[in-house]
Amino acid sequence: MTLHTSGVAAGTARSTAASRAARRPSRRAGRVLGIAATLPILALLAACATNADADPVGDVNAENAAAAGLVVDTSPEQDRIRTTESAEAVALLPAAFADKDTIKVAVSAYVPPLAFLADDEKTPIGNETDIAQLIGDALGKKVEWEVKAWADWPLAVQSGDVDVVISNVTVTEERKELFDFSSYRNDQLGWLTKADSDLTSITEAKDVAGLTVAVGSGTNQEKILLAWDEENKAAGLEPATIEYFENDGDTILALQSGRIDVTFGPNATASYKAKVSPEDFKVIGTLNGGWPATAQIAVGTLKGNELAPAVTAALNHAIEDGSYAEVLERWGLEDEAIETSETNPAGLPKS
Repeated sequence: MTLHTSGVAAGTARSTAASRAARRPSRRAGRVLGIAATLPILALLAACATNADADPVGDVNAENAAAAGLVVDTSPEQDRIRTTESAEAVALLPAAFADKDTIKVAVSAYVPPLAFLADDEKTPIGNETDIAQLIGDALGKKVEWEVKAWADWPLAVQSGDVDVVISNVTVTEERKELFDFSSYRNDQLGWLTKADSDLTSITEAKDVAGLTVAVGSGTNQEKILLAWDEENKAAGLEPATIEYFENDGDTILALQSGRIDVTFGPNATASYKAKVSPEDFKVIGTLNGGWPATAQIAVGTLKGNELAPAVTAALNHAIEDGSYAEVLERWGLEDEAIETSETNPAGLPKS
């Protein structure tokens, strides 16, 4: 997939970037500014997969992003946020990893702001690669990113082709039979609509009565929407009209043309879109992806290889020193932050 990006913005970042630099000047000096423009929403299934064929939405300019308080570096160099080595995390490394100089990380570089390609169209960047950098720093390892199709990460981890996967993977009880997990983000879904829409809030089933909603087929969000629709019909409310599209480009065109009222997908991409293009979009509600249970996004490692506790300790080190919060803020995902990383938290139940 070709990633289209806007030109590099001149000048300096606004207050958000300035406050970051003031807090951590050694990490954030001299950032180059740019705005990512391909924003697939329904391409990334909340607990399932990524669609590498999603269409680009179009250019978003730097002025809009700065006005919204979100500044994104799309250069391949990446002035990444860094943390320090954690003696506690290093001590937890199993023997098979203790003497390795590198840690190999699988990412699916197709969905801003999670992971996508830089201006050189080959370097993976985004929230997931930055989280990987923090883990590598805390473990005293160099990070090697391996771009994988989302569906290929299980085999890549099982075969040893990569050590970990960081690709918006939701913890499920079924996956825990083969993999260990270290949580790093809440699994949030978001309701995205046009900025000038009369819709202001979606928080419960009755709020979608009578609306035309786009949702990804086979996703957690589809299950939730269908359950809410049945609840509404049982209560005598007007049913929702549910629309399915092949890719995000078609979905966004339908939203902008008024064919649909709202899209329901991963909040990470919805929030990012609203923050870099506030004149076009807004998020009017969020919901945990495991509704009515609570789901977590986590780093995946091979079951039983004892790497997960070290990764968890590395994440908690980054949480404690503030670098974790900076990474999420950098990509507009601060609302999905967790307070503590856990090894193998409760996952979504088997269907």
